[in-house]
Amino acid sequence: MKPIRVLVAKPGLDGHDRGAKVIARALRDAGMEVIYTGLRQTPEQIVQAVIQEDVDVVAMSILSGAHNHLLPKVVELLKAEGAYDDVLVIGGGVIPEEDIPYLKESGVAEIFTPGTPTSVTIEFIKANLKK
Repeated sequence: MKPIRVLVAKPGLDGHDRGAKVIARALRDAGMEVIYTGLRQTPEQIVQAVIQEDVDVVAMSILSGAHNHLLPKVVELLKAEGAYDDVLVIGGGVIPEEDIPYLKESGVAEIFTPGTPTSVTIEFIKANLKK
C-alpha cells in the first residue's frame, strides 16, 4: 500500500512554524510522506501544491488569527479545482474553541489545538482519508 501523502502548509503571514515542523516530523515517523510548503503561503499556492503533489491530506497550521478567512478560502479553492472530494482538509494551531464549528461547517474536517497529542492527529488522518 502506498504511503499517505500529506501537505503541511502555513497559510497567511504567520512567521512561526515550530508546531508545523513538529507535526510534519510526527506524520513522517508514522510512515506518511510529508511535503512542507514553508512559511507565508497564499491559499492559491497551497491549493496548487495540493494538486501538483497529488496529496491525500492538507494539514494547515495557523497562529495569526486569520483562520476564519484562510482555511475556508483553501476549501473553496479546492472545490473550484474539483480536488476537495479527494483531499482531507485539517487545521491546527491557536484557534479559539468558538471558531471551530464555523471552520467545520466550512469544510475543514477537524481542528487540532495546542497540546493535542500527535497520535490523535495521526489516528484521525488514518480514519478519515477520502481515497
